[in-house]
Amino acid sequence: MAQPPGFVNPAFPSHVCKLNKAIYGSSPIYILVYVDDIISTGPSTSLVTQFINLLSIQFSLKDLGSLSYFLRIECIPHSQGLLLSQQKYITDILKKAKMSDCRPISTSITCSETLTLTGAPVYPSPTDYRAIVGALEYLSLTRPDVAFAVNKLSQFMHAPTFQHWSALKCLLRYLQGTISKGLLLRKGSALN
Repeated sequence: MAQPPGFVNPAFPSHVCKLNKAIYGSSPIYILVYVDDIISTGPSTSLVTQFINLLSIQFSLKDLGSLSYFLRIECIPHSQGLLLSQQKYITDILKKAKMSDCRPISTSITCSETLTLTGAPVYPSPTDYRAIVGALEYLSLTRPDVAFAVNKLSQFMHAPTFQHWSALKCLLRYLQGTISKGLLLRKGSALN
């Protein structure tokens, strides 16, 4: 790193200044970019609108308004903040697994049975198992309640058995019963 030309301090030529506060006192705008999708937000709606207008001068863009759906995550305004839900994504996974009409249960993984590599016949369609467990890994973003079960099931992706398939179906039945749950980001809460 180097100091900007004309501002080099001869006593400290390799030092760089760290900006702790914006020089002009402007409010921050937070921008999330994923390939060709951008989410922008900030404390002032007018400032965000001004920013979008400046971007549209330089780039061809389409303002889709308030955030509602991004990367298979539904963003639902809530009285206490913003609810991140993957209800549609779960519905798609249940359809893929042919379990759209399954009976819901109240636990994500059984405690009475230990999953092991051996002891049960090999599941004949490991690709189906891998596809569903892989899809469930992305679901863990908004559903920390299934993270342990998904992690456990992913340990057997190389050689799933009927026991593992049964445990996966148990998790899918749990999701059927908790499909509307999500992650609530509360207003004013720290983001760390």
